[in-house]
Amino acid sequence: MNNAPIFIVGAARSGTTLLQFMLRSHPDLSLPTAESHFFIPFYQRRTEFDDLTDIGAVTRLLEAIYDSRKIFFDEDVHGIRFNAETLAQRFHTRQLTTIPEIIAGIFEANAEAEGKRRWGDKTPYYILHMETLLEMFPNAQFVHIIRDGRDCALSMLERKWDLEIFNTYHAAYTWNKYVNAGKTFGEKYPDRYHEVYFESLLTKPEQTVGSLCRFLNIEFNERVIDFKKTDGSGKTPLLGQSLQKSNQGKWREKMSFRQIRIFEALAGETLSACGYSLVNKTPQVNSIDWFINELHIKACHAYCRRFLKKKK
Repeated sequence: MNNAPIFIVGAARSGTTLLQFMLRSHPDLSLPTAESHFFIPFYQRRTEFDDLTDIGAVTRLLEAIYDSRKIFFDEDVHGIRFNAETLAQRFHTRQLTTIPEIIAGIFEANAEAEGKRRWGDKTPYYILHMETLLEMFPNAQFVHIIRDGRDCALSMLERKWDLEIFNTYHAAYTWNKYVNAGKTFGEKYPDRYHEVYFESLLTKPEQTVGSLCRFLNIEFNERVIDFKKTDGSGKTPLLGQSLQKSNQGKWREKMSFRQIRIFEALAGETLSACGYSLVNKTPQVNSIDWFINELHIKACHAYCRRFLKKKK
């Protein structure tokens, strides 16, 4: 049985949530409906925890994991009800004695409770930590979804205070960083890495999903394309609809020429490498634009630290 964990990664607003809901509709795959965020922080803290051959230490670790992401475990993990003592006993019996084994044990327990054979996770920023995840889970597979960065920028800026991406310059830098991180990993580990283009998923779903299923070594299933929808509320309302072919190229009408020039100046090479055409042949960001955008980002970050973080 192929039990390799699956990680969906990509730049913000690239379609990672869409792909998450599509894959969790497969009868063999279990994915929570939100982002974990705790894998890397707890692995980095692994020296803080006692010998995990001791059931008490395992319990303390599980309690710390739960406390760090209560809403995630209470609302978005749909198979198990998280109980640190019960899980600790289970993992102690199975002789799971490392943080990666225990994290995998949580997701395996959830998959089993859902009647699924394999688990996955969607946390976009893990694209910056794929080598660490591969160290944690040596058989892991990574699915990098890529969307035209200019459309991503429009979507990012609709949620700028949530994502803390405050202008086109900032969005271009972030998109470029994430996409290049994924591609660099893919060049190094081509057998563990697969790219899905958002636009192909909309226009050629059978072909795109078929290729993805072959990479994941799972049977193609129509449920992935006709995925289980949400009620359309929340931060990704399009999850309440079927795949929309028209949900692409919106930047052509909604972006100003100046925004396009700034985005392509910072990320044009990566756009071209991904097969997206450019409007400007030699786009540049002049020193005034650079100064204004950098100042705007710093001012917005200061505002977030002063006012928004307090509310949270």
